[in-house]
Amino acid sequence: MPKQTARHAPSANLAEVTHDLELEIVLGRIRPRERLVEDELMAKFRAKRHVVRSALNELEQRGLIERRQNKGARVREYTRDEVKALYEFRAELHRLAISKINLPLDDETVARMADLADAHEAACADGRLADVIEHNNAFHDCLFDRCGNPFLATTIRQVGAAANSIRSYRIADPNLLKQAASEHRAMIEAARVGDREELDRLVERHILPSRNLYLKDQASQSEIVYPATVWP
Repeated sequence: MPKQTARHAPSANLAEVTHDLELEIVLGRIRPRERLVEDELMAKFRAKRHVVRSALNELEQRGLIERRQNKGARVREYTRDEVKALYEFRAELHRLAISKINLPLDDETVARMADLADAHEAACADGRLADVIEHNNAFHDCLFDRCGNPFLATTIRQVGAAANSIRSYRIADPNLLKQAASEHRAMIEAARVGDREELDRLVERHILPSRNLYLKDQASQSEIVYPATVWP
């Protein structure tokens, strides 16, 4: 009988490793300040060293990780001022996009957003957190893509990706996920009837919980106690 050779699983490619590592960060499985060791990532994702290094470079460019001399790579930790600046910029981009959307939205777009909201809500209920992230991103992409400016829509995606380590704080709270699902429904209704002011308010409020939780966690690990009134 001929000797059988073992079959090895193919090595993960760059797109797969980048996606999966980013997902680990968004899900909060790898937290800010946590080191990213190449050998561990190679074993975790069944990838070659050059693929892992390229994935780390890609995520560094997106703002998710940082490298420090003699300390290697780690998930990026934002200072309080950086968080404030990042979220102010996100809010400004969102307001600009909303100002350019033709309202009320057409029936086809409303139906698409409703389908994505349904999928997001079902994923929340089932605890399928990777699907929660996918459907949430698709929902907001569907809305902001209607601004008619692909450069603005792309920038919103890029800046949102840079905040992924901050956004991970919301994903761990079932009550905040329910709140997010409810806000999606309210956004659809505001867009459907053409209430731009309400849609703008909802979109801006929607990004605050992750920011606030991140800052709360950051303050709890610091000797500095920040006044509760600084952030709404």
